[in-house]
Amino acid sequence: MIKVVDIHKGFGDQPVLKGIDTEFEKGKTNVIIGQSGSGKTVLLKCLLGLFTPDKGDIFYDNKSLLEMDDDQKRNLREKIGMLFQGGALFDSMNIEENVMFPLRMFTKQKKSEMLDRVNEVLKRVNLEDVNKKFPAEISGGMQKRVSIARAIVNRPDYLFCDEPNSGLDPKTATLIDNLIQEITHEYDITTVVVSHDMNSVMEIGENVVLLKNGKLVWKGTNQDIFKTENQDVIDFVYSSDLFRQIREVQNMKR
Repeated sequence: MIKVVDIHKGFGDQPVLKGIDTEFEKGKTNVIIGQSGSGKTVLLKCLLGLFTPDKGDIFYDNKSLLEMDDDQKRNLREKIGMLFQGGALFDSMNIEENVMFPLRMFTKQKKSEMLDRVNEVLKRVNLEDVNKKFPAEISGGMQKRVSIARAIVNRPDYLFCDEPNSGLDPKTATLIDNLIQEITHEYDITTVVVSHDMNSVMEIGENVVLLKNGKLVWKGTNQDIFKTENQDVIDFVYSSDLFRQIREVQNMKR
């Protein structure tokens, strides 16, 4: 579990996060939503330790991130998997080398042990016999699955996903959503997803937080979205015709 306590963060005289309090639960897909400029990315970077909050604290399983020394932070980084928006695969490395990269960085395993683990996670994301291919030789959806394999190769306790469906067609996006959720449950990971894709939120949002102007204005599940009278949620979620129609149908069934 990750607990966020009264996080404030600004740049110059411009406040971005204004007292965020929330928890990201273990074994669930926790989704952060909000319009551009709401503070989603800044909060993610605070969680990862890339930004230091001006006020407040972040706790990883009751251990303060801000009080960790360098060795403790390194140990924490070894327990974190990251799925970047664009996949962030190394073009000059083949798939096997890309997935093995975190093992080379953080472990002292033998090459044979690392290769066994690489093959294990590639199989888990339904990719086999692609080891020697390069990223440019596979599709965007396959690249994203390789990125997931790399993110979990170190058996992380925490998985962060930044707009994991960016640039994917709806069918592939759903596949990636389901894979992230399956892995979260299977390995009992604390997963945090930053997304603006409401289809993704409705697919896997077991714990959803909405940010607006640097504040947390709502928290609930994907099913709570259909029931809430919170105006900020209504304005954000039902700005599309599709979700307005869904809400109307839900209201008619009450």
